[in-house]
Amino acid sequence: MDPLDCLVIGYNDPPFEEYERLIRRYGEDSEAYRDLKFSFVEVDGRKLNYVDLLNTVMKKAGYGGSALASGEIPNLAAAYLTNYLRRRGLRADYVNLYQLEKDRLTAFLDEDPACVAITTTFYVVNFPVTEMVEFIRGKNDRVKTVVGGPLVANHTRNYQGEDLQAALRDIGADIYIVDSQGELTLTQLVQALKAGDDVSRVPNIYYREGGRYVATGVEPENNDMDQNYIDWRSLADEDLGPTLQTRTARSCAFKCSFCNYPTRAGALTLATLGAIEKEFDSMARRGNVRNVVFIDDTFNVPLPRFKEICRLLIRKKYDFNWFSYFRCSNSDEEAVDLMAESGCKGVFLGIESGSPTILQNMAKAAKIEQYTRGIERLKRNGVLTFGSFIIGFPGETEATVQETLDFIHETRVDYYRAQMWYNEAGTPIHDQRDRFNIMGDGFVWSHATMDSLEAMEHIERMFLRVDTSEWLPQWSFDFWIIPYLMGKGLSRDRFKEFMRHANQMLRFEIAAVDPREKERMTRQNMRELVDKARSWGIAQA
Repeated sequence: MDPLDCLVIGYNDPPFEEYERLIRRYGEDSEAYRDLKFSFVEVDGRKLNYVDLLNTVMKKAGYGGSALASGEIPNLAAAYLTNYLRRRGLRADYVNLYQLEKDRLTAFLDEDPACVAITTTFYVVNFPVTEMVEFIRGKNDRVKTVVGGPLVANHTRNYQGEDLQAALRDIGADIYIVDSQGELTLTQLVQALKAGDDVSRVPNIYYREGGRYVATGVEPENNDMDQNYIDWRSLADEDLGPTLQTRTARSCAFKCSFCNYPTRAGALTLATLGAIEKEFDSMARRGNVRNVVFIDDTFNVPLPRFKEICRLLIRKKYDFNWFSYFRCSNSDEEAVDLMAESGCKGVFLGIESGSPTILQNMAKAAKIEQYTRGIERLKRNGVLTFGSFIIGFPGETEATVQETLDFIHETRVDYYRAQMWYNEAGTPIHDQRDRFNIMGDGFVWSHATMDSLEAMEHIERMFLRVDTSEWLPQWSFDFWIIPYLMGKGLSRDRFKEFMRHANQMLRFEIAAVDPREKERMTRQNMRELVDKARSWGIAQA
């Protein structure tokens, strides 16, 4: 067999306790740590995120097999890049979860691949990538490490000169891809490395030369989505599991003022119905796909196309359910009826605020009434709803936070999460810094009507007061854990049962109750959870 040309690594999900220690260095009263506290509970002296808690419950309930892992769903970037490279005659493979597949990664490195490509879709800091680069170099220092994706894009947008050099050196990779798409650049780079050619001729990269990184020319990519859909049969040798992710579009149709994704990704690009059908067919032919997650930022935009996708799913009678992002402001009754008939089981609603004033500041192009009607329609059709909210956006006051709280109580979304506004450079709101008197960055900021500590206090109070919807944490969980666990055999009702108990434990943490009372109530919730879990029937492999 020919040697491997490129190995792609999907995701490094560091052990939670290691990450918790890292964030705790900022101080337990810091905004970053208080934000993280919404994702874990303490049981028997151990800090457990919700996946760890579920695994602990399953173990106590007598389940064997491997642990559940939210990242077990095939990483879409890794699967897509592997498929893209194979279509162009290169021998490519991927490792989905770095932490759980180090032995498999080592075996691939023994083959002396031309390079290892590391995706960075979910990282906002360097250390998960740095850890992988150091591991690869320790196993085989002849292999070139290539890093691309949003983390690199953020660095090249936010830093200049020596600051950028320092950020790239901190990661330590040999080559960085800077195009917002990058798959064509990766192909050209792999071909050059395989042939022993000079990589300085490859566009859209920074490559290491001595102690510095040198930029090559810029040639923006525009990869055809129809030609590059994933043929899931090409990954026939992989155990992909019953839940897959995919996309039918690139970029976003809107320009919300808190988000820089449309700027990075360019104009909205749509796959045709024919290409989408081919990908669906390839999923169906695997024979075991039960859930599909669409990661399109605006899956139901434009609405006529969305309805045609639903009709396609109905006509072909595929044996899988689906989940997606959804914009209530771009929908109608027919669309929701089609969704339900075509197998939609849940949607992620980026509502962001229950205040008309804040929605206007966010340039959300949506009205509260549209959200309210949309959620009612979805719930009436049996579609699970998850509402995502931002607290502290410029213009936020105690009164606008109350409007969001009232909205959650009124609509009774099944699940919700409120996160503090993250002040990120390069987002459109930064063009209005003077208007709102915006100061600071990241988790630590202030503006004319609120500061980050006040926003965090509002979120804590909101969590303790909402009793109509269940909180859904972010770290290693998020909304996409639901189709993953459904694929493992956990029903919606039993998932909610778990969440009620887990959130009750979290309330003891957030409310800072007496330690002895907290321990007593935590143990009681654990006993009840374990008793119930014995009848859950999760199919741990």
